Formats: sequence, C-alpha cells, structure tokens
Amino acid sequence: MTTTGRRALLTAGVSAAATAVLTGCTSEAPGPRRPSAAEQEAERVARAEAALRLRSVTASRSLLERYDATLAAHPALAPRLTPLRRSVAAHAKALGEGGTTVRPATATPTAAPTTATTSPEPAPVTGDPRAALKELAAAERTATDAHTAALLTAPPEYARLLASVAAAGAAHAYLLTEGARA
Repeated sequence: MTTTGRRALLTAGVSAAATAVLTGCTSEAPGPRRPSAAEQEAERVARAEAALRLRSVTASRSLLERYDATLAAHPALAPRLTPLRRSVAAHAKALGEGGTTVRPATATPTAAPTTATTSPEPAPVTGDPRAALKELAAAERTATDAHTAALLTAPPEYARLLASVAAAGAAHAYLLTEGARA
C-alpha cells in the first residue's frame, strides 16, 4: 500500500468515526428528559421509605436522649439502665442504616427544602427514681407504638427490623416497670 493509500484510508476512517459520534449527539427532543412512570413510582417509593426511616430513627434517638437524661439525673440507676440504653443505641443505629437520602429521577434536580431535624429537648426528669423509671417506660411504649404503626407502610425487610425493635421496646418497658417488682 502506498503512502497516499494509507492517508486516504486514515482520513476516511476518521471522517466515518466523526460522523458516527456527531449523529449520536443529536436528539429529537430538546430539553431535559422526562422520567418514565416507573422511574417516578420508584422515586415516590424511595422517598416514602426515606421518610419512614427518618421517623423511626428520630423516635429511637429521642428515646436514647431520654435514657441519657434519666441516667444524668439518677446515676444510681446506671446498673439497671445502661444495658437497656446500649440496646436502644444499637436499635437507633440499625434503623438508620440504609440511608435516608433520595435522589430525584429527573434530569434537572430540583432543590428540595432541607430542614435539619433536631429532636426537641427531652422532658425534665423527675427527682424520684421510681417515677423516672415509669416515665422512661412510658417513653419506651411511645417509641414502640411509633415503630408498630410504621409496620403498615414499611417494606418487608425494614418491617422485620421495626417489629424486632418494637418487641424489644415492649420488653424494656416491662423491665422498667413490672420487672422491678420481680
């Protein structure tokens, strides 16, 4: 093959590649791509699950703060409350795994309002240790009720976790009240 033949072949190859690339870059519909119905449904489900996870984690973290406040007010209860508090901390961590962020399926992401979810200050702990245990048991029951209510809309794997956490919360409430008498 001569030099002219090689150059002609190289030029033809480059021209064909450039033509293929340029035709692949054009689109019939200008503007951002609209997500399909399946993508929109997947995004809706993901947002609902993220909101559910956030509510569950918030309930568990509020309960954990209540344990911390009770332990600070009544250090003598530490041998009894520390194992339960450790369990609540593990539950809060497990409920939060999997993340709570959702990316929109649209090509142009809209700025979603991000609000910092800060839990309100826990209620002041009473000075009587027995009353403080009853209040802590009531907080356990409140968190358990929240986890149980979330079971209705939770995906199967997360529902199993919520059920386990709710059962543990019910056991904690028992140990904080009735278990003291035994």
